[in-house]
Amino acid sequence: MKALLYKEFKLSMHYMCYLFIALFPLMILIPSYPVAIGFIYVLTCYPVLFLGANKGQQSNDLLFSTLLPVRKKDIVLARIFTVLFMQLAFIALMAALLPLAIYLQNSLVAAAIAKDPNATGPVTPGLPFQAFGSVVGIAIVGYALADLIFFPIYYKHGKSIVASTLCTILGFLVYLSIFTLGLPYAIPRYNATLSIWWVQIIVVGGGIIISFLIHLLTYKVSAKRLELVDL
Repeated sequence: MKALLYKEFKLSMHYMCYLFIALFPLMILIPSYPVAIGFIYVLTCYPVLFLGANKGQQSNDLLFSTLLPVRKKDIVLARIFTVLFMQLAFIALMAALLPLAIYLQNSLVAAAIAKDPNATGPVTPGLPFQAFGSVVGIAIVGYALADLIFFPIYYKHGKSIVASTLCTILGFLVYLSIFTLGLPYAIPRYNATLSIWWVQIIVVGGGIIISFLIHLLTYKVSAKRLELVDL
């Protein structure tokens, strides 16, 4: 497994994946930009990782991996770990930028009030920065569901990049929109409840447990499908 992970980060991971992970968290600094929407951009790394530029399918990465003296299920597990790394790195960078985002928002509100005492400044749609922990918990489960869609579709034939990517992004977008944009408008105290610190801890903890179980299912289904693929 150690050798497979080394191959993932040294050979399979295109530099664009690292660039996406480093740059897209900066979107949290955009005034009035929905906090949760930035999480979608991690999924744009999937086709880059699986296809790549002169990597991935273009260099028959999956075929090369299956020719190595390793089990097919370990190939799937190594790729899941790689995707989890991208997701967690993205969340960590966004969390590190959260204080700056809150500061910028408060500064804009203060500047707006200074000009007009009745002004409120820019308002972020959906869940606010104060509920960031809840957003992370919701996003973690969303990522797990996205992987449950992507990996089984891809490993069924070992080349279904377009179909798996489109289904994954669409599914994640619908899920995230419901829990971070739709419900805040449908339930009056939704934002206030998810902004409570102990509720955020519960949401994050529950999200981690649910994510683990879903990824376990993803691994088992994907590994079983890859075993049946004749590359």
